[in-house]
Amino acid sequence: MLIPCIDLQGGRVVQLERGRRRLLAIDDALGVAERFRAYPILHVIDLDAAMGRGSNARLVRLLCGWAREVGGPRIRVGGGIRTVRRAKRLIDSGAEKVIVGTAALARGGIHRPFLERLRAAVGRERVMVALDTEGGRIVVRGWKRKLALGPEEVIAALAPYCSGFLCTYVDAEGTMRGTDLGWFRRLRRLTRLPITAAGGIRSRSEVRALARMGMDAAVGMAVYRDKLR
Repeated sequence: MLIPCIDLQGGRVVQLERGRRRLLAIDDALGVAERFRAYPILHVIDLDAAMGRGSNARLVRLLCGWAREVGGPRIRVGGGIRTVRRAKRLIDSGAEKVIVGTAALARGGIHRPFLERLRAAVGRERVMVALDTEGGRIVVRGWKRKLALGPEEVIAALAPYCSGFLCTYVDAEGTMRGTDLGWFRRLRRLTRLPITAAGGIRSRSEVRALARMGMDAAVGMAVYRDKLR
């Protein structure tokens, strides 16, 4: 399944290259959501919250409310979800799932107390864990901090706390150069839980290859540029 991504920064829908250079900015977030209305699932990521530079909470709530009102896509929300209270608030606003990364891996290891409280508050089925990797190592805090861990070291231990993983190959994010299918193939062998792949996916053939592995594909730049062929 192809899942379009709506990344929010400064009240706009943006696409960044490897989380750094802005390549695209659109003022009308609801218009973007309407464009993707036919898709079963959308990812909405608050980049400002992820980077600790602000919040697009109003827009996130607006998009969740829109989806509920129109009977549209299920919304999965990520970016800066570092408290159980915020996660619960997002679920109450209509998010199908919350995506947590930094909070799940506090202090360079698995933050079990947080994950246990989160699972108890919203249910395991409503939690996804982001394992975003650059140069083979997990990156957190809006991809600004690199941990001394690879996904293979933590994915099994994280499985009891979530219903699946969002795994971004940051090395290719926003580049439109294609992703690393071999990397995702190795990840697939590590867990039986669902994995959503992201990072540089540019073609239908890549989406199909990921589907054959049993993975969904979260796609940004290629769908915005209408380059997915």
